[in-house]
Amino acid sequence: MRAIGVIEYGGPEALREVDVPQQPLGPGQVRVRVTAAAVNPTDTIVREGWRHDADRSADVADVPGMDVAGELLEVGPDVATDLSPGDPVMAVVVPQGAHGAYREDVVLPAGSVVRAPAGTTPAEAATLPMNGLTARHALDLMALEPGQVLAVTGAAGAFGGYVVQLAKADGLTVVADAAEKDEELVRSLGADVVVRRGEDVADRLRELYPDGVDGLADGAVLDDKALPAVKDGGTVATVRGYQGDGRRDLRVHAVWVRDVAERADLLDGLREQAESGVLTLRVADVVPAARAGEAHERLAAGGVRGRLVLDLT
Repeated sequence: MRAIGVIEYGGPEALREVDVPQQPLGPGQVRVRVTAAAVNPTDTIVREGWRHDADRSADVADVPGMDVAGELLEVGPDVATDLSPGDPVMAVVVPQGAHGAYREDVVLPAGSVVRAPAGTTPAEAATLPMNGLTARHALDLMALEPGQVLAVTGAAGAFGGYVVQLAKADGLTVVADAAEKDEELVRSLGADVVVRRGEDVADRLRELYPDGVDGLADGAVLDDKALPAVKDGGTVATVRGYQGDGRRDLRVHAVWVRDVAERADLLDGLREQAESGVLTLRVADVVPAARAGEAHERLAAGGVRGRLVLDLT
């Protein structure tokens, strides 16, 4: 089966078309024909060997990718679902070795797969699962109340943009960062206040909220540089495992999408919000899968707004 992966870890040039075995379909699982796979920053560090398995055979490819959209092919035993073969679906994938999204079909837990939002293309649907679930999980962990103030760094990115829109739907006041060229975009996503982005964004947030904001979703991965923006007793969600510096009374949550990867209820809720217009599905470009290295280069260069998506048809 055709996939895009790496035999030797490295830069974007290490990505290549590879042949991987079709995965067996077991109890509680479904098979999805993949037509679109979004390209995320996590994919680049998988490509570089971040999740390297020392027991992986040298001739077995490591396949990146955490978002897919396509068609449901098969439903395994012991699966309770209203989906049928042929239905358009989207899913979140937790990569492990050859088990990644950049492949022609993939077997997944049934809880990781839901119907694609009505009226969307596969490329659009593929932008939602991983970043949308991560954003939802971050907000649920912070557990802010309607009317409280949430700051969002990296608000023009996929994770940050979904946090802004979900937070507004939850009734929060949102103050978000943006480069000058992205201010209009971030306002269009629903941010109540926009401040200039940068490593000193905490200072600008404190100017607006002298006591500090109630919560912070740190999509820009500023880590300790962002913490001064948050009031004592406030809460922070991070996306690369950062757990705080321990110097202040803050509740810091390292958010991992794998913890909710089989929460079909959450993913289906995101589908509903995409259909109702609460969430905006942003595709920067669709790239043939054979040019995945090019997509990784563009992502690394920065400035991509929305998700690059690989076409696996």
